[in-house]
Amino acid sequence: MRLSASLAGLLASLSLLPALAAAQAAAAQAYAPSLQKCPDRTALLRTPGPDPHAQTLGPDEARYIAQRRASVLPGAWAAYLATVTAASPSQALPEYVGAILGGAYGGDALPHIGIATSGGGLRAALFGAGVLGALDGRNQSSLRAGTGGLLQTAEYIAGLSGGSWLVSSLAQADFPSLPDLVFGANSGSGDGYGGWITDIDLLQPSSPTTSTADVLGVFLQEIALKRAAGFPVTVADVWGRSLSRHFVNGTTEAAFFDTTLAHGAGQTLSGVADVSTFRTYAQPFPIVLADSLSSGPGASETAAPPANPIYEFNVYETGSYDPALGAFTPTKFLGSSPNGSVCATGFDQLSFVQAASSNLFNSLNTSDAALLASPIGPIVSALETLFPQPGLRLDAAAVPNPFVGVAPDTYADTGSADLALVDGGEDGETTPFQPLLVRARGVDTIIAIDAPADTDDNFADGSSLIATRARVQLLSPAYAFPSIPSTPAEFLAHNLTTRPTFFGCASAASSGEPLVVYIANGGAPLGQRPVTNAPTTKLAYTKAEAQAVLDQVWDVATQGIPVEVGGAGAAGKDPEWPVCLACAVAERARRAVGVPRAGACASCLERYCWS
Repeated sequence: MRLSASLAGLLASLSLLPALAAAQAAAAQAYAPSLQKCPDRTALLRTPGPDPHAQTLGPDEARYIAQRRASVLPGAWAAYLATVTAASPSQALPEYVGAILGGAYGGDALPHIGIATSGGGLRAALFGAGVLGALDGRNQSSLRAGTGGLLQTAEYIAGLSGGSWLVSSLAQADFPSLPDLVFGANSGSGDGYGGWITDIDLLQPSSPTTSTADVLGVFLQEIALKRAAGFPVTVADVWGRSLSRHFVNGTTEAAFFDTTLAHGAGQTLSGVADVSTFRTYAQPFPIVLADSLSSGPGASETAAPPANPIYEFNVYETGSYDPALGAFTPTKFLGSSPNGSVCATGFDQLSFVQAASSNLFNSLNTSDAALLASPIGPIVSALETLFPQPGLRLDAAAVPNPFVGVAPDTYADTGSADLALVDGGEDGETTPFQPLLVRARGVDTIIAIDAPADTDDNFADGSSLIATRARVQLLSPAYAFPSIPSTPAEFLAHNLTTRPTFFGCASAASSGEPLVVYIANGGAPLGQRPVTNAPTTKLAYTKAEAQAVLDQVWDVATQGIPVEVGGAGAAGKDPEWPVCLACAVAERARRAVGVPRAGACASCLERYCWS
């Protein structure tokens, strides 16, 4: 990627800034945060408490989950139970599973499900979409397979990096079906929702008439007024303006290069609260994660240490439950002055949050020369010339620090003016378990979708779970996580990434450990040629390629442990998988109501549980 004459011209003089804003009025004005006096009684800081067993949720999140549990989930669980029963007429569910999922023990006894969908670029986003499609009760094929409807029972859904693109786009697009999310439901107007538009490269967008450098020039124009308003801008802002055209309402493929449109600028994470399915509690509560690069001891230019706080962005709050910080600020007022007198709005652009969660560009910053010679070198040079910001690192997402002065004995960034946020998987935890381990959320079962490029052929090898287990032990007793194999070699030797695996089946109730249903991108199913293991650097897929990935992932998520069919060594899907999956999601609830494991669930968990 090299500067063209048009982009080089943007670097000529800072006096161009007013012209830049005028040229991209719709996007630049919508992307710029605004400042005003804080509303009366606005609290910009909430501390959930230091005791992990007594921490509290934010009041708006607590209200959302309570309403979803009361008004939506009983019907969702009943529908899922009916789906499993209809798809498995010869595999009877134990009576207690039907009683639990059917609500006979009361709403408080229903399972509490969270979904974690991993990073890994566009490959992971598509893999996650494929698994969610297999769990979606609106998908007729998934209903026939006996797995459809489980998505509708989830209380939380968390994503990071490529998984954050999936989670946040699903929430803001009003929770459509997964094919409609990826490909767009209709062509609509130029500023409608056009799907992910995977044909156009995320990092180097271009067309026969528009060069990548020209598009980057447009992106720089679109962030100009944010800087003019006094807020920091970095490579993450430019990256976000590209992501916005793929994962935020406001762009169709036909209008991708139309410079008169806002292309998702102005769409905020806090604004998801106004989406129809969110207002009616019809979608799982979405959470996006980012890691941080601290300026304190042990700081690294290219990686996030495990002890650093993991920051979560949700519709209502941004912050961390980690013991080093334990503080939140309203997402709506992200970017505000910590003194509480002046509030910012519009900083929580959805595309910026997506960019913060997927910002790996700091890994290129091994030296000044290496950074400038990297694919983002021209962007860094442009930012340095157009928007000089002495002392600000340009390779991370910069967020005005709302936690200045908080926890001075434990919080490394307590004196930092800005937080430097990077890809949520830089600490090795590429699957976002952490927010689902917060004890106050009460999640007892996690469906973990793992699609990083751990192996040489871009499949998962369990490293994310190993890193999560290590961090949980480091921060004990803040979180709990079940026992797992200690090495990637053990994951691979037991084929735990090529078939669904349950972890935590033997955990003691006192441990607080969730049961984990692990669905990994570990290899092609049923003897197929693999199409789900493209490198993370592949940031464009034709529609046919994207559909092929979704189709193969559907088989991954519905196959269970493959069984021999036809007597010739051919592999087929486990006919008991729908029942076994239902047994897994009911397992923690079974234990809570004091019913012994029995029937098909006993044999299922013996086959699917790791021990």
